[in-house]
Amino acid sequence: MKKLINTVTKGDTLDMLKTLKSESVDLGITSPPYNKGEKNKGWLVKNVLYDAITDKKDEVIYQQEQINVLNELFRITKKGGSFFYNHKTRWDKGKMIHPYEWLNKTNWTIRQEIIWDRMIAANIRGWRFWQKDERIYWLYKPINGNQIGKELDSKHALLTSIWRISPERKNDHPAPFPLTLPTRIIHSILNGEHGIVIDPYSGSGTTLVAAKLLGKDYIGIDISSEYVGKAIKRLKNCESEKIVIYEELQKHIVQKTFKDRKASNQFTGKFKNTRTALVPKRTQKLF
Repeated sequence: MKKLINTVTKGDTLDMLKTLKSESVDLGITSPPYNKGEKNKGWLVKNVLYDAITDKKDEVIYQQEQINVLNELFRITKKGGSFFYNHKTRWDKGKMIHPYEWLNKTNWTIRQEIIWDRMIAANIRGWRFWQKDERIYWLYKPINGNQIGKELDSKHALLTSIWRISPERKNDHPAPFPLTLPTRIIHSILNGEHGIVIDPYSGSGTTLVAAKLLGKDYIGIDISSEYVGKAIKRLKNCESEKIVIYEELQKHIVQKTFKDRKASNQFTGKFKNTRTALVPKRTQKLF
């Protein structure tokens, strides 16, 4: 286990996870290959090609592989720990495939579904409204059966469940997510505490860079020798990316928390029915 901390290792994700100790990781973030079919899905998808793996597996096999990986991640995550899983809805011959189909079969508690608004469509055909969203699932490992978990600080929760973040553009990985995304997750969940962050499909190393710049330990796993090398190089030079971290942290600020407002008898967001006072008496009975 110690050998893998603060390293990026080449290997099969499931095989590598099986070598890690149970309840040894605090937080995980990843975006696995989506099984989008590569060459059979139009001009854009066919150009999203991964090194060392195929992204056109039988869907049943793909989903079972993801279940197996997620259950191993559940095993190695500490109780009270979280895993953030980036995926998307897909279509095959008109049938929608939703990540909930396999997430619901894992050991994790699905704590929240976050919408990542990428602000750019990946497919611009007219079979349906252009899809510019992806999903980020907050998966949680309960403590003593308590599926609610610890409350987020207000400065993190105020960022809502819709994240409007542009995708990474200066990255030659076929499907990178932006540095802002793992920065937000790590800062919100670990909240200043030390911890080990894992990315089992680490790709170009974005999660690992965020963890390092935020002062956390990390474990990266990837099947591609090419991207393991690129991630290691990126980590060595990651100081140049500090500005992205700084800009994200500036969004995690709140003047007064809910508790503070309640203590000083200020507005706390409770609903007050003021409509009646604003409507003429002759129409009040309509509401």
